[in-house]
Amino acid sequence: MYTQKFSIIGISVRTTNENGQSGKDIPALWDKFIAEKILQQIPNKTSNDIYCIYTDYEKDHTKPYTTILGCVVEHLDLIPDGMVAKIVEGENYERFAAKGNLAEGIVFNEWMKIWNSDLNRAFTADFEIYGEKAQNPENAEVNIYIALQ
Repeated sequence: MYTQKFSIIGISVRTTNENGQSGKDIPALWDKFIAEKILQQIPNKTSNDIYCIYTDYEKDHTKPYTTILGCVVEHLDLIPDGMVAKIVEGENYERFAAKGNLAEGIVFNEWMKIWNSDLNRAFTADFEIYGEKAQNPENAEVNIYIALQ
């Protein structure tokens, strides 16, 4: 599946999956996103869907990468202090769907399958979308898009 190019504004953290570091950094980023009401501060949003982007891979999922939590925006003319912007190029993506209780690690479990698969990944920008179907945390659906070569 090919996706269109889009722009995102949000907050970010540089992390790695080594030694469980991302398991601390990414939940902390989500906590900050919610506590500081980042969603409400993002200008020119096209929707309230929250995107979690994984990008700027040093090599692959075993090395450092950047995680950005934010929203798709119409343009990047205004980037609030403390936030980052990223243009995600249109690429060939494979979609995965994590369904169930978010507290039971459904998204992480889906990533485990992706990491253990033989997908020919591009390691450019992968992303999750937390949209309307993710509003009920006990019965959520989160789409994960993986960039392919």
